Amino acid sequence: MMKKLLFLLTIVCLNPFCFAKKQSSQTYLLVHGAWHGAWCWNKVVPLLTAQGHKVVAIDLPGHGTDTTPPDDVTLDRYVSKVVDVAQQTGGKVVLVGHSMAGVVIAQAAEQLGLKKVSKLVFLDAFLPKNGDSVSSLAQLIEATLPKDTSRITIGKALIVAPNHKTSTFKPDLADVLFYHDCTDKDRQFAHQNLSRQAFAPLGTPVRLTDAVYGNIPKYYILCTESKDLDKTLLPTRVKCERVYRLKSSHSPFLSMPVELAALLQQI
Repeated sequence: MMKKLLFLLTIVCLNPFCFAKKQSSQTYLLVHGAWHGAWCWNKVVPLLTAQGHKVVAIDLPGHGTDTTPPDDVTLDRYVSKVVDVAQQTGGKVVLVGHSMAGVVIAQAAEQLGLKKVSKLVFLDAFLPKNGDSVSSLAQLIEATLPKDTSRITIGKALIVAPNHKTSTFKPDLADVLFYHDCTDKDRQFAHQNLSRQAFAPLGTPVRLTDAVYGNIPKYYILCTESKDLDKTLLPTRVKCERVYRLKSSHSPFLSMPVELAALLQQI
């Protein structure tokens, strides 16, 4: 009987939530990255809600179930969606942005202010200073990398529309750059849901101030096995309360949802 009890306790404590710092209920607003949608958070949402938190995962304009034509999508439209949803939510929110959405939540936080945003969480995301864009930050990182024409890059993975306003992602290269540690089932699910991505939001600089954005606590989760870009540089340019490291691909919401949810709960 005692051996059985010890075995059960061991199993329970292998769950990362066993070690998570207990928090009062928080409201998380989860914002997906480029080519993705609210669907990418499907495994994380129930884990956080089971811990008593309120969680809202949104589709940015032109993604998921949102019917905005991708050609018409801008950074301002992305930001307006986040701001509108946050304002409809009671109390303060924790804005969590994955990848491209780091720029989106930064600009949204500048508009919402300290009274509405308690924390910013950048999940392997583009973490901007004033005047930065997704494209400028990607170029900054690329400039630090050794020249290697054989390396698979985001640019090689895109199918660009004839009008050059949007792109889609090649599924086989998405598996390499985004989902290398995911199951076949999760990869297929992602292939079925990846959406067209507008270029305009990626090249638009943010307008941020030290008085607002600069004073909102920021946390960074670095995915150390990410194959798209090594973002180690980014949290060294902007003050973060803490940088967490997760040994996952660029898509821990699919490959390591329990560990990711536990980290979010600690923040």
